[in-house]
Amino acid sequence: MPLEIRVGQKNNIIKLDLAGRIDIDSANLIEVIGQCLHDGYTDILCNFEEVEFIDYMGVSLIVVAYKEIANNRGRMKFLNIPTHLRGIFSICGLDKIIEIYAEEDAAVNSFSEDKAIENIKKMQLRRRFKRLPIDIKVELKAVQQNSPACYKVDILDLSGVGAYIFGCDKFKLGDDVVIRLKLSPKQEQIDLEARVVWLSDKQVQHQIHPGMGVEFRNIPTTLQQKLVEFIERNLSFTSTE
Repeated sequence: MPLEIRVGQKNNIIKLDLAGRIDIDSANLIEVIGQCLHDGYTDILCNFEEVEFIDYMGVSLIVVAYKEIANNRGRMKFLNIPTHLRGIFSICGLDKIIEIYAEEDAAVNSFSEDKAIENIKKMQLRRRFKRLPIDIKVELKAVQQNSPACYKVDILDLSGVGAYIFGCDKFKLGDDVVIRLKLSPKQEQIDLEARVVWLSDKQVQHQIHPGMGVEFRNIPTTLQQKLVEFIERNLSFTSTE
C-alpha cells in the first residue's frame, strides 16, 4: 500500500500518522513536512505504528526530511516503531540520531523538555560572557538584498553572544540581519550575522524604543574572541558589571 499520511496537531506539535510503505514512491512525506515547515510548525512527531515496509530509498527520504527539519531549527522524533522495522532503523543508525518513543504522551512532553533545556543552556552561555553597556554607532541591514536597512543606529549593550540595538524599527522577530561596526582602538571593521529575538515595547520601554535584542549567529571563534577582548578592555573603564 502506498504511503498514507494523516496529519494531526497537539501542543503546537505536528503528528504524522504514517501507514503503508515508505519507499522511492513516498515523496509525499517530504511534501507534507515541507508544508508543515512553511506553516511555521517545526516540531514533527512521526508515528510508524501502521508502516508495513521501509527500504533503503525510504530511509533516504526520512534522512532528507530530518535534515530539512533540522535546517529550520526544528526537531523530528519517532513513535511506535514496529518490531519488523527496528532492524533497518538500527542498521542505518536512525535510532542513534532520532529519538524513538513507545508512548505518545512521553514523546509530546519531550519536545517541551527539550525547549526548557535549550533555554537553560542559552542562559548559562550568556552568563559566561560579560555584558558591556556602551554606545557604538553601527550599520544594520537585512541578510537579503533589497531588504530593510538602518544606518547610524546604536548598540547600547554588547556581549559575546548578542547585543541590544537602539534606533531601528524596520525589523520583526526572527529576521536575520547583518551588523557592521568598528572596534577601537584600531577601528577594525567587522560584520556580524544575527537574528532578532526581542523587540522593545513602546508603552513599557519608551526610553529605549525603538530597539531590539539580537543573538549572534554563525560567529567564528576568532571573531567572538575579538568581541570578548574589546568588552574586557572597555569594562575596565566603567564600574558597571
